[in-house]
Amino acid sequence: MAETGASPLPPTPTAHSPLFRAEHFVWLTARVLEQRLFAYHFLNGGADPVETALDAYRNEDGGYGHALEPDLRGPVSQPPHTGHALGVLDAIGRCGGQRVERVCRYLTSVSTADGALPPVGPGQRGYPTAPSVPVVDNLPSDLLATAPVVGLLHRNEVWHAWLFRATDFCWRTVEALERPHPREITAAVAFLDAVPDRPRAAALADRLGRLVREQRLATLDADRSADQPVPPHQPLAPGHDPAGRHLPHDFARTPDSLARAWFTDDEMTRSLDFLAARQQEDGGWPARHVRWAPGITLETRPMVTIEALRTLRAHGRHVG
Repeated sequence: MAETGASPLPPTPTAHSPLFRAEHFVWLTARVLEQRLFAYHFLNGGADPVETALDAYRNEDGGYGHALEPDLRGPVSQPPHTGHALGVLDAIGRCGGQRVERVCRYLTSVSTADGALPPVGPGQRGYPTAPSVPVVDNLPSDLLATAPVVGLLHRNEVWHAWLFRATDFCWRTVEALERPHPREITAAVAFLDAVPDRPRAAALADRLGRLVREQRLATLDADRSADQPVPPHQPLAPGHDPAGRHLPHDFARTPDSLARAWFTDDEMTRSLDFLAARQQEDGGWPARHVRWAPGITLETRPMVTIEALRTLRAHGRHVG
């Protein structure tokens, strides 16, 4: 007879399903944080173990470091690590309270003159860093670093003085996009999907959707995307890897994203089919970034795998 109040047993993924294969890959290769996240999203795991694992990356200044974002090694807090941490807290419903208050104080301390975030701070100097990331003083405000963080905080109804100027920066920068890189579009979508002014966000998303289609920023024939050349894009600000092809699901991670309206049902179906087919023999999805060190790819692939499964499930695909 089962003990009263005992925790429910975790679900068992269907043998040989995408989730079953991914679970083996995660237990084999992932860091503790990604193991806990996988368990939270797919095996009825709790949020507390995820938060405990994330604490290992937190610094006294309220930011996060210790290679939480694998392309930046070393212990120092950096905006990419801290944005990643907020994404984890958002995923487990813990993006609030004193922890996020401390994060916002850190964001304030590293912001540029216009209240936004740089891609990386000078404290990274001397630690191993991806070749595409220059470590210099006074890097400019960066949409890719700022917009997803602002979106996360708005979605969780966090109110902090840092958000006012950072939100204004995002509006100005997104409204000024004319020849954007696809990664600038994904950052803009992360902002527009959560910012409180919904009519303004919808109107701006409509304009960005026209740019995406007119400038062919999305690969719509997903079945042939591996053989097609990547179209030229506006260069990114210093500190970002320019490589990578973007498909409809990269812009619309969930069906309720403003970016979903940019694509037909057939285009989204082909995109999701392609994503599902990218699962490799070992159960994981491939890393998309430049492989500048073997350990970086090993750490990145479980993150990409969890994100792929979440995207497929959000769009109604059965994963196991």
